[in-house]
Amino acid sequence: MSNTITHSLFSDFDINLFKAGKHYKLYEKFGAHILTLNGINGTYFAVWAPTAKSVSVIGDFNFWNDQKHPLNVRWDESGIWEGFVPNATKGESYKYKIYSSNDNLITEKADPYARRCEHPPKTASIIWEDDYAWKDNKWMKIRNKKNALDAPYAIYEVHLGSWKRNIEENRFLSYVELAEDLVNYVADMNFTHVEFMPIMEYPYDPSWGYQLTGFFAPTSRFGFPDEFKLLVDKFHEKGIGIILDWVPAHFPADAHGLGLFDGSHLYEHPDIRKGYHQDWKSLIFNYGRNEVKSFLISNALFWLDKYHIDGLRVDAVTSMLFLDYSREDGEWEPNIFGGRENLEAIDFIKEMNIAVYENFPDVQTIAEESTSFSKVSSPVFLEGLGFGMKWMMGWMHDTLEYFSKEPIYRKHHQNDLTFSLNYAFTENFMLPLSHDEVVYGKKSILDKMPGDEWQRFANMRLLFSFMYTHPGAKLLFQGSEFGQVSEWNFQQSLEWHLLDYDVHKGAQTLVKELNKLYRKEPALHKKQFSFDGFEWINHNDHENSVISYMRKSDDEKDLVIIVCNLTPIPRENYRIGVPKSGKLKELFNSDRIEFNGSGSYLNKTLKTDSIKWDGRENSIELNLPPLAMIALKY
Repeated sequence: MSNTITHSLFSDFDINLFKAGKHYKLYEKFGAHILTLNGINGTYFAVWAPTAKSVSVIGDFNFWNDQKHPLNVRWDESGIWEGFVPNATKGESYKYKIYSSNDNLITEKADPYARRCEHPPKTASIIWEDDYAWKDNKWMKIRNKKNALDAPYAIYEVHLGSWKRNIEENRFLSYVELAEDLVNYVADMNFTHVEFMPIMEYPYDPSWGYQLTGFFAPTSRFGFPDEFKLLVDKFHEKGIGIILDWVPAHFPADAHGLGLFDGSHLYEHPDIRKGYHQDWKSLIFNYGRNEVKSFLISNALFWLDKYHIDGLRVDAVTSMLFLDYSREDGEWEPNIFGGRENLEAIDFIKEMNIAVYENFPDVQTIAEESTSFSKVSSPVFLEGLGFGMKWMMGWMHDTLEYFSKEPIYRKHHQNDLTFSLNYAFTENFMLPLSHDEVVYGKKSILDKMPGDEWQRFANMRLLFSFMYTHPGAKLLFQGSEFGQVSEWNFQQSLEWHLLDYDVHKGAQTLVKELNKLYRKEPALHKKQFSFDGFEWINHNDHENSVISYMRKSDDEKDLVIIVCNLTPIPRENYRIGVPKSGKLKELFNSDRIEFNGSGSYLNKTLKTDSIKWDGRENSIELNLPPLAMIALKY
């Protein structure tokens, strides 16, 4: 006999929106919802399984007996199974037992909308709700200014499991501990934002979180959902925004996950050429299915709504855009126009970005996209994909390639460093030195640098200085800021002991000061995505391997002049053209003693000369430190 009480949270309007792919708050309807019905406390469950023969909810509350609480299928052909289970309470584990009409396949699935999951390797969902009292009202009122495209955007990218560990107990830091240690560190380093590699529940640690099974649940590895909210709150209290890595490109085929959910290809595309990702051995969402679009867009909005997240960095966008991504001839099928673009995925991306910005106009979406696909960060109404920003993978590749060369050869490769300015304003670019660049034999940022110890650190300081004065937002992965020696290992803490050494402490101090410079100087951020915020002084001095340029805002007095000496040879009395006569002061010098530089080539107050140079009427002579950047201001 059924102990399930018939009940529904869905109106006819909800059902119509869901079927049309336009319901963006499905988390308010699907999943497990604790409520009181006719004086009885319990939990309402709802799950989408349109080809199932029957669905039961099993869990701690019924001793995992699938005969106790069968769900009722709705009459409207929506494929939704639902029901109210008396006395099912917060903290109890559950799954859906699904009998498929497909060869009587029986599966036990986690709830796609679960708000909390068991700690892996356990795989059940957990009934959950919390009444966390947010304290970030002040931040939420001003974050439109902090997230604006003309605001400084310096991101510290973090993998929560390896940033710092409790050595004595050999464990992760909890959300609560991170709310103290990580928050204070990021604030002290003057970063404006922090980006978390995926924190949605995932079963397999070596995936780093990019193979999700619990799309609506913060991972239980570090604590409870309300403790993650505390972490968000503490960042907001310090004026720091939070970006989450979000993964709508694919999902794992784990038995308890979304794959073959009701015995059919429900969430994944049924055609293996579109539904299976060979690189990651994972399944690809069916972006042409309305209910799947609603699921994904609801998930994006969920984190912005319920967790006050300030932006989403969308992972692996390139793999979504192209049908032939990582496929040989014969392994993919062209679209209806004969092209390689995945039209359904493109429509989904546009719809997702429209929904995000309509509901949360004060956040940003950021695309990890590595091709020359046009208008990634243009609004949809201007025929773009609608992202706020895009990772500048070309800059990252060319710049790291250049800096890895011995300085003696750099004069032959200066174009690698300057080429990015040919296309720097075709998108709203973010410059990423991310986790992907410090794993799998690529070496740490420091270890990529050539030369002896002094040169390696000077090169790294110069690399960061060039990055922070190049147009675009910034992203730096954990550990790079102090010159982590080893490649990143997700199973270990960062090498914090290195900060006992002056060279590493100096690198950390440099990044802290670069963040301050970027935030303080309007010329470095106000027009970071606009061609009129940048002007070369000289990019042709290949022989000396010196480049010079200006960063500008609307106000002439904000102008900053940048000069980079890309070899270990100091250049005294080096002349550059400047836009007007007057006195200049040195704002920044990456060779300063506090950065563990030499401190020998500082430029105090400087006066211009009426000597024509670099096509300008006025010029100035400078002392250029070896492997260093200097910034000047009138």
